[in-house]
Amino acid sequence: METAPPWFTGQLLLALPGIGDPRFEHVVIAMISHDAEGAMGIGISDPIEGMTVGAVLDQLEIAHDDDPLDMPVFLGGPVEQSRGFVLHSRDWGGEGAVEVAGRWTVSSSHDILRAIGEGRGPSRWLVALGYAGWAGGQLEDEMVRHGWHVTPGSDALLFDTPPGKRWQAAFAEAGIDARLLTTEGGEA
Repeated sequence: METAPPWFTGQLLLALPGIGDPRFEHVVIAMISHDAEGAMGIGISDPIEGMTVGAVLDQLEIAHDDDPLDMPVFLGGPVEQSRGFVLHSRDWGGEGAVEVAGRWTVSSSHDILRAIGEGRGPSRWLVALGYAGWAGGQLEDEMVRHGWHVTPGSDALLFDTPPGKRWQAAFAEAGIDARLLTTEGGEA
C-alpha cells in the first residue's frame, strides 16, 4: 500500500537542538511550498537587528504612517537575502499574491508594501528578507537525520507571539516541552 509523501506546505518547520547549522538554531520557518521538486520556507523567528518595516519603506521611498511600522524585519533565510517577502493573512490579495495551503498568503511585490504603508494592507503580516530553500529530497533527508520537527502551528503563533518566544511556543502548541529537548541520544 503506497502512502502519499509528507508535504509540509502551510506548516511550521522547527529546528531541533543540535541541527548542526548555526544559521538555523532555534529557527521557526513558515513553509511556503514543498513537493518532489524541493521546498521553500520563510524564517519568522529571527528579527534583523536594527531593521524595521518603516525603515525598509523609507529606503524604497514608499510613503507611510509611523505606526505600527516599527515592527522588525525577519531574516527569512540564507538564500537571496536582498529579496523581500510579506507573509500575511488571506484578507488581502494583490499583484503576485500566492495563497499557501489555505492558511496564509505570501507576496513579494511593492504593491503590498504600498498597501501596508497606506494602512489598507492585510490585517496581519510580517516582512522577511531572504528564504530557506531545499532541492528535491534534501529536506526529507534532513528530517531523517532529526534536524527538523514539523507542526501545523497556529496563526496566533505566527502573527501574535513575540519573535523570541516563537520557537518554544511552537513546540508547546505541539505538546512538547522544548526545555526537555537534547542533542544527546540515550540508551535503552
